[in-house]
Amino acid sequence: MAELLTIEEAQRLILERVRPLPPERVPLEHAAGRVVAQDALATVDLPPFPSSAMDGYAVRAADTPGTLPVVFRIAAGAPALRALEPGEAMGIATGGVVPGGADAVIPFEYVVEHDNEIEISSAVEPGANVRPRAGDLRTGEVVVAAGTRLRPAELGALAAAGVAEVVCGSVPRAAVLATGTELRRPGEPLAPGEVYEANGLILAAQLTSAGAAVERLASVADDEDAHRDALRRGLEHDVLVTSGGVSVGPHDLVRRIESELGVDEVFWRVAVKPGKPVSFGVRGQTLVFGLPGNPVSSLVGFELFVRPALLALQGHADPLPRFEPGRLAAAWRRNPHRDELVRARTRAGDDGAVELEPLAGQESHMIARAAGAAALLLVPRGEGELAAGAAVRYLRLD
Repeated sequence: MAELLTIEEAQRLILERVRPLPPERVPLEHAAGRVVAQDALATVDLPPFPSSAMDGYAVRAADTPGTLPVVFRIAAGAPALRALEPGEAMGIATGGVVPGGADAVIPFEYVVEHDNEIEISSAVEPGANVRPRAGDLRTGEVVVAAGTRLRPAELGALAAAGVAEVVCGSVPRAAVLATGTELRRPGEPLAPGEVYEANGLILAAQLTSAGAAVERLASVADDEDAHRDALRRGLEHDVLVTSGGVSVGPHDLVRRIESELGVDEVFWRVAVKPGKPVSFGVRGQTLVFGLPGNPVSSLVGFELFVRPALLALQGHADPLPRFEPGRLAAAWRRNPHRDELVRARTRAGDDGAVELEPLAGQESHMIARAAGAAALLLVPRGEGELAAGAAVRYLRLD
């Protein structure tokens, strides 16, 4: 029997076959979660004028300490009508335009005002509480680089820099198909041997969170014609993700029928627990993932293999899972043959490090137990156990 692929080998084989989708222009208000395909450049200096960082008074540093008349009050969005002359002060709001001639702002609480004059008891440093023009960014500089997924902070930076639309990778079209005669929709009565179908909902939510437009196909029984019709429809998308039917049992039809429909299988089975019988193939530009039917196996397989492909399709510069450093809260026995993704809670240690506490009930069908997990703890294959306190890596489940 062929040796199982490592997680890293499987990820490499997937990403080698991803061709980013064509870019498109997207209005900024609709760009949340999209991946920038072309550097977005500032249209103005940021800030576009010297502005006050505080509510206070615009002054000349050389006039302090001293007593100064307040000759004007500057609101945000309404600049002073003239420059500040020597021996004067102007009231100014946070974000207001610092007038010509002024080189500092002193906060309200550091002065005494009476009869439209202020007393300043100590010297003010030049530049104090003044945000210089272009101190954040200059016109034409990169605000957000290509390959970046747009979060609220990036959207705010783009808006502040005057960017009205961004060039983004197209939204991947994804189809989800759960297979199995035993599956029923939640709310329907269950006959003996039947279970409620959860994987389609899990995968649709994961695909949406990865930026895809999702069509959730109706689950199909273990029937060749039903499989063929559903798979043919799913293969019209950029990505097809199936759940169940990828093992070697007599009712596991997915891989064989996909082959009949022209899918070139790249690999089947990876040295990971849960989720070993995962498959990946391509038909033209369509990426085809076969995930196991056990819900936790399906969830883990998506995070390791499908999400990176979705991000790469959109042009993400770093699509692979972002494992973070942590510390094991309790000893865990290693699997000698497969890397294991262990569902875990997170907590802050006394030194601020993230501690990972494995949950009880790690079997791949225990989706209710998985609902309490905040992270997937990566336990590399090997002999013996990892001791409590061992350095580990983990993947956040957002």
